[in-house]
Amino acid sequence: MMLKAIRYNNLGYTSFFNPDNGFFARVPDKGKMDPFWSPHGPELMDISITNWCDKGCSFCYKSSTKLGQHMALDDYKRVIDQAAEMHTFQVALGGGNPNQHPDFLEILSYTDSKGIVPNFTTNGRGLSAEILIATQKYCGAVAVSAYPPYDETAATLKKLIEKGIKTNIHFILDAKSVDTAIKWLKYPPEFLAGINAIIFLNYKPSGRKVFEERLLRNSPRLNELFELATSSKRKLKVGFDACCVSGVFARTNANTTMVDACDAGRFSLYVSEDLKVYPCSFQAGLVEGDMLSNETTLQDIWMNSQNFNSFRRYFSSERCGDCNHRPICMNGCPLFDELVVCGIR
Repeated sequence: MMLKAIRYNNLGYTSFFNPDNGFFARVPDKGKMDPFWSPHGPELMDISITNWCDKGCSFCYKSSTKLGQHMALDDYKRVIDQAAEMHTFQVALGGGNPNQHPDFLEILSYTDSKGIVPNFTTNGRGLSAEILIATQKYCGAVAVSAYPPYDETAATLKKLIEKGIKTNIHFILDAKSVDTAIKWLKYPPEFLAGINAIIFLNYKPSGRKVFEERLLRNSPRLNELFELATSSKRKLKVGFDACCVSGVFARTNANTTMVDACDAGRFSLYVSEDLKVYPCSFQAGLVEGDMLSNETTLQDIWMNSQNFNSFRRYFSSERCGDCNHRPICMNGCPLFDELVVCGIR
């Protein structure tokens, strides 16, 4: 087991990361509080290497199509070079369908050569034998996007798990899919055998078509879902994206030390395929974003961007007043108030 440790004397904490199993922890010095953000740079980068996808799902928040553009390989290498200088531990490669980028094999190998662990999300299409071998060699984990009727999802899981690749499911939670999520938590379908975890993602009101009625907060079964997902008797390992944590905090007795508030602009950032930089991927399309260029580096943007600083001000504000969960939840989502599922606001 290889454990990386980076000590930040001036910030009063140490970051630990195990690239073999994904373990990560920030440990403050004795008597110090957990850090609010990392001035040295993000620990995780979410990078869209392509907006190309041939599925055309109506709910895609990136509105990806077969006309989507790929990030140039030289641009990607520039992003990774700067990420390494900022002590970034890992990157999440997305799209579009990232493994169908024409330079995907070199993207994985170059990321690894810089001491950064690549991970990616796939719809399952284009997973060639060569890509599976490279994934097995370089990647920390792969997330498979789960879409009904789930036959393609099942086939993709089988292909990855047979290669011994650490595989998660990304399941979009909305007012309707909650019913399927609860069913799976009670009686996991056979094709989920062998996965590492199921990660629930809160449906975002963005993309080519927004369905207001699909918002997760409209489901009457939220308490049942969160109680099942955090129960010690659950049959699947479960995770949530940051957009769901308000529900975990307010609707369960789960140990809050195991749940993090949103890291956007504090410990993570997003780079689009056209080199625009945001605290959060879901902000792309809402504002222009900061442009990575020869004159402006990721470090410049991280430290000086008005957009990034506005996220940090939001998370440290008293937006939610004297709510008991505010110190942990940090006021919920700064982009979409309707994502909050605590039932309090």
